[in-house]
Amino acid sequence: MKKEELENNINNYDASSIQVLEGLEAVRKRPAMYIGDIGERGLHHLIQEVVDNSIDEVMGGYCNKIFVTLHADGGCSVEDNGRGIPTDPHPVKKISTLEVVMCTLHAGGKFDKNSYVVSGGLHGVGVSCVNALSKYVKVTVNRDGKMVEQEYKYGKAISGLKELGQSRSTGTKTYFLPDDEIFTTVTFKFNKVVERLRELAYLNPGVTIIISDEVTNKSETFHYDGGLVDFVEYLDSSNETITNPIYISGKAPMGESEVQLELCFNYNKTYSETLLSYVNNIHTIEGGTHVTGFRSALTRTLNAYIQTNMNNNKKKNVLQLSGDDYKEGLTVVISLKVPEPQFEGQTKTKLGNGEVEGIVRQIVNEQLAQYLDSNPADAKKIVEKAMVAAEARAAARKQRDMVRRKNALENSTLPGKLADCSISTPADCELYLVEGDSAGGSAKQGRDRSFQAILPLRGKVLNVQKSRINKILENEEIRTIITALGAGFNDDFNFEKCRYGRIILMADADVDGSHIRTLLLTLFFNYMRDLIINGMLFLAQPPLYKIKKGKHEYYAYNEEERDQIIQRIRKDSPNVKMHTGDEDIEEDGEIDDTSNVTKVGNIVISRFKGLGEMNPEQLWATTMNPETRTLLRITMEDAANASLAFQTLMGDQVEPRRKFIEENALDVVNLDV
Repeated sequence: MKKEELENNINNYDASSIQVLEGLEAVRKRPAMYIGDIGERGLHHLIQEVVDNSIDEVMGGYCNKIFVTLHADGGCSVEDNGRGIPTDPHPVKKISTLEVVMCTLHAGGKFDKNSYVVSGGLHGVGVSCVNALSKYVKVTVNRDGKMVEQEYKYGKAISGLKELGQSRSTGTKTYFLPDDEIFTTVTFKFNKVVERLRELAYLNPGVTIIISDEVTNKSETFHYDGGLVDFVEYLDSSNETITNPIYISGKAPMGESEVQLELCFNYNKTYSETLLSYVNNIHTIEGGTHVTGFRSALTRTLNAYIQTNMNNNKKKNVLQLSGDDYKEGLTVVISLKVPEPQFEGQTKTKLGNGEVEGIVRQIVNEQLAQYLDSNPADAKKIVEKAMVAAEARAAARKQRDMVRRKNALENSTLPGKLADCSISTPADCELYLVEGDSAGGSAKQGRDRSFQAILPLRGKVLNVQKSRINKILENEEIRTIITALGAGFNDDFNFEKCRYGRIILMADADVDGSHIRTLLLTLFFNYMRDLIINGMLFLAQPPLYKIKKGKHEYYAYNEEERDQIIQRIRKDSPNVKMHTGDEDIEEDGEIDDTSNVTKVGNIVISRFKGLGEMNPEQLWATTMNPETRTLLRITMEDAANASLAFQTLMGDQVEPRRKFIEENALDVVNLDV
């Protein structure tokens, strides 16, 4: 910067440069700070914020029904039969309390321990953010024998309280229409909303949650009296179990308040662990002290049971069982209610309350010991499975040592087929795991060698959902991946030691490519999950089509985008015939989706059958150039459904997989029926 420009900038920086954002203006100015992002995830977070208010009423014992409707006009409404938001004048603000709640940050009943003993919303920003990020909101409250209503636009009230009449019921109904000038998409997805509502119904037994979609006419009702027991059975529905669900619950004082613990676990014949933990219905992706307390109690109690009841077992004298051995085939859901939770970690979803660990450990120790004594058959099955796991762990130690690296940035032990990058700062580097040597060759030539590394994979990697850890570490392709990343494996995995800040899966856009991506995702989900938690795992998005007219080339990632590009070309050149998807092309013929090359007038449409067909320049321009590429980040937003999907698609049971394909085939592919 020139000296004159610097002086001007200094002189122009005065009191008038300091902006004060009033009310909800800050939310509209920086929405991602409050809801994560402005894409699909952030859009659906709006529903979650409103539903969470209703769930807080459920936890308080004031509500047992919640209705969620996705409206044809693009809006959403959430209605409950709770107490209803207070509407009387606020003693400080001198306006209705409803308007204070809807239009003021950090305002709500969650700060008052008399209103909510436990709550998922602790900061009072939820529903006010929804209001700020919506074009229109209408709240209807049934309370104190009457029904009242208030309307808002862009976070500001546009009407006073309107009394609509008398009411014998109580509750709140909130309708909101997301602002399409803020969100990149304003289309709610039924299946995405369903996932969270199902989870909440399991976590809050007795509540009935009904969702309906006016566009698709789909509807679902969730009600589970069994709570966590039903949840565990749902998660294990694709597995063959070896025990009955073991349910544990208890309460204990913590300071001036009380902690409530519920957990349920089961063992199945798989080799991986499924653990979901929640605090006040918030999914604690990174675990925390409640998870540590459970693991410690499980290991200690089972080892004590072996010591007391299985002294004649010879295997006991050979193997010392550890916590890792008791993880194999374990499915567990932990739900904790804490009045003042302290969250930490990368995603702020790791419980940090130190007292909780001892409380959970004590409750689990006592009740699990009683269960094992009363159910010796289940106890024996759990111990025998853990012993087999310990044998596999011992066999795997040698393989693990082979892939473990002393220095994460030391290149001397890297796989020979890895084309590494020159930059040594992990945060600036990215690794492409590429399907096939042909595509790997193009990627190596087309990449930016300074920060992009390429690791070609031969064939399909091992399905880790069906394999024990010793077999997994014997697999050459998996060993190569682990060595290239340099961050360890399973419980030894440390994402901070990873040699790359981004790991990108790049496979063909066909069925085989999808299979390979699923196998790799299964590997990362089960044994390197911190990569997903910390947002380091991505899917590359190679194009399906190249559209060429003269010297100009365009790329399309699906059929719809292909037709849009052709339409734009036709507008510039009216003599070119256009394929609209439903109409036939009289002179030039229809576009053949199965052919490599199709001509529409003087437009040439090429369909890529695989990454190997793209030359290095094309691969760089479409899939690897940070300025033009599209990457999909893999997240842990819905771990329960991800776990179930991996078990269904990659597990030993054939029938659940067949049922999944039959139920979803028509939604995924275009079939003539």
